[in-house]
Amino acid sequence: MRLAEGIVVDNEKTFGILKFSALRREVFITGEDGELTEQVKERTYDLKSSGQKQMIQVSVPASIDLKEFAYNEEVTLVDPVVDTVANATFRGADVDWYIKCADIVSARKTVQDRGQKERQ
Repeated sequence: MRLAEGIVVDNEKTFGILKFSALRREVFITGEDGELTEQVKERTYDLKSSGQKQMIQVSVPASIDLKEFAYNEEVTLVDPVVDTVANATFRGADVDWYIKCADIVSARKTVQDRGQKERQ
């Protein structure tokens, strides 16, 4: 089972304040021979979510530069989507939820950009 387009969420209502924690992992592309290449497919980051009251993991495409925010710096997700992957089991199904986004940006930068747009 898979949701066609995922679930588009409202950043503030769903996640509350997000604070950067760390790079969790990099996912590498598998070559034609079945071996992992050195080419990164996506990066997953740990973020503290006040709305979820726990750490969440968010994946960003490798085309976006590596994020190196300060620990606990407030960040914002660009175009977040929540999706699922379900695998059938003997007793039903196991469902894994995951969050992907187009980018992660500093919350300070987001506020500055809004202020500049309002002045124009």
